[in-house]
Amino acid sequence: MRIVIFGNTYREAVSTCVRRVVDHLRQRNVTFLFDKVLYDAVGSQLELDREQVEIVTTDCFTADLALSIGGDGTFLTTASRVGDKQIPMLGINTGRLGFLADVVDEGIPEALDAFLHGDYMIEERTLLQVETSDGSVLEHPYALNEVAVLKQDSSSMISINTSVNGEMVHTYMADGLLVSTPTGSTAYSLSVGGPILVPQVHSLLLSPVSSHSLNVRPLIVPDTWSIDLEVCSRNGAYQVSLDGRSKVLDQHVRLRISKAAHTVHMVKQKNYTFFDTLKNKLMWGVDKRSIH
Repeated sequence: MRIVIFGNTYREAVSTCVRRVVDHLRQRNVTFLFDKVLYDAVGSQLELDREQVEIVTTDCFTADLALSIGGDGTFLTTASRVGDKQIPMLGINTGRLGFLADVVDEGIPEALDAFLHGDYMIEERTLLQVETSDGSVLEHPYALNEVAVLKQDSSSMISINTSVNGEMVHTYMADGLLVSTPTGSTAYSLSVGGPILVPQVHSLLLSPVSSHSLNVRPLIVPDTWSIDLEVCSRNGAYQVSLDGRSKVLDQHVRLRISKAAHTVHMVKQKNYTFFDTLKNKLMWGVDKRSIH
């Protein structure tokens, strides 16, 4: 079995989690593929034979499982590295919230054993794809959480002409606009007042950021529809951010956002439910009056 491991080297707990993973699988005929930055940081602590290790420096690799060790940001980065390979991804959380990376440190052996024994579920998550009108190259034109179109400076709002499925819907006057997947509905979109969508919903979510109009609300559309955005900015530019990977574009560059042809395959334990995650991570539905 081949397991590729990515991790956030800025968190001290990552090295402990990597050692726990390696120690648990050391005798299981596993080849470990390490992102080079991660291996440079923790490799000397692992005591692995050279034939058990491969170093990953590009996105050209094959594996049976991808491990993301860090927070949700690390999981998003891992998803971009996995790309369209359809490799199942398991997130081990050393961050704070952990919506995507939901396996805690003490649960690592159980989660790994469940995968090895085939006792798990695969949850497919929608990805967004971004195309630019002038062919501007985006390093990785896919997003698991959201595509954010934002003002490039702090001086004034932008206007965003928004068409959905070929029909002009609205011109948002705001600091920005988010186009989110159901996965991203609990991320940036939630912080600007967007609704929570369960992962199985086949929809996309449009949420304005600091809208100038109080009667503009988030909008949910089918994920089979494309979304076209045209931005007008006082300084002639705007910022597009795909899961936090940002680039400044000229305002004449239009964007088309649609559902990608491939999905992210997330490994979930069979006792997992999305609503348990909401309750545990967001204290969703908890009545503080009942807590003593």
